[in-house]
Amino acid sequence: MNEEKPILLSPPHLNGSEAGFVREAFDTNWIALLGPNVDRFEAEVSDYLGCRYALALSSGTASIHMALKYLGAAQGDCVFCSDVTFSGSCNPILYEKAEPVFIDSEPGSWNMSPGALARALADFSARGRLPKAVVVVDLYGMPARYDQILPLCRQYGVPVVEDAAEALGSRYRGEKCGTLGDIGVLSFNGNKILTCSGGGMVLTDLPGATDKMKFWANQSKEPSVLYYEHRELGYNYRMSNILAGIGRGQLKSLPEYVNRRRAIHQRYKTALAGYPVSFAEEFDGAFSNFWLTVLLLDKRARVAPPDVVRALNAERIEARNFWNPMHMQPLFSPFTFYPDDPAAVPVGERLFAQGVCLPSGTGMTDGDVDRVAACIRNLFRS
Repeated sequence: MNEEKPILLSPPHLNGSEAGFVREAFDTNWIALLGPNVDRFEAEVSDYLGCRYALALSSGTASIHMALKYLGAAQGDCVFCSDVTFSGSCNPILYEKAEPVFIDSEPGSWNMSPGALARALADFSARGRLPKAVVVVDLYGMPARYDQILPLCRQYGVPVVEDAAEALGSRYRGEKCGTLGDIGVLSFNGNKILTCSGGGMVLTDLPGATDKMKFWANQSKEPSVLYYEHRELGYNYRMSNILAGIGRGQLKSLPEYVNRRRAIHQRYKTALAGYPVSFAEEFDGAFSNFWLTVLLLDKRARVAPPDVVRALNAERIEARNFWNPMHMQPLFSPFTFYPDDPAAVPVGERLFAQGVCLPSGTGMTDGDVDRVAACIRNLFRS
């Protein structure tokens, strides 16, 4: 039996200051939804990112839902979305009974292909059916090519929702991820670089947007002191005062956490140099938090991603395949998909066939990283 300690993919990493904010919530008996920690967490994240408005919610998915609802997505509409992502990016499109249209990745950033987006916008414009929004995902912490994506969307008057769930602490050309679109979204799920255990946030400079979203997220309760009155459909998407306290403590360590994830990424690259693998590379203007380090097996490799995952799992090391593209998912396969190159295998499919997500938690020691790398080297030598 393997007695080595388990190494998880991206577990929470507490710095110790979170307990003080949580204790304050208990001491003041403010353990319910909303409260002083929520207000201050919103203000602190807004100040860190340099955006005007922030709204803390129960999850990143809830945040995308509120953003799309605010932008008017409804039955009969379409919303474009990055194809290579987690389903939380596109499930809210279906919540509003709109139609997702998936846009392939491009090889360099692994994010939304500007070429595929341009074709999709031109096609849907010709049909008189422009999307209500384009949801652009900053995959694994790497920013998308906003210098190309934003002008395209502005040309057609289509707003951009930046899904920066994995990219807090990343930047593109000096601008912090979460602030590059018309509306940005963060996630504070337990596996993210900054966690509240659960939660998310909407970010924007649009006046009045977060006020309306907050109204919907608080069950659309009209301002009556005598009784509850509801004129619109509402949602229970509020963040609790306790979870916001955890987030406030975590925010103090964000720069340190970003530096550590980047160091882990570099250590993997060094440890596996000379083997038939490659890693994400920052392109011009991109600064990634490398939330997850992803290994790509090249054509010389005699193993496939499932082989790597199984070998690591056997050593009590958690790993996963690259995200399975949405157009390959049974739920989303009926919807329209635009490949990066119509004459080639979609980029997302190639990444899925080659990629493995490696443990990347900020609490990993150098020895932990070396243990993961040694297991992979042994697999190639066997």
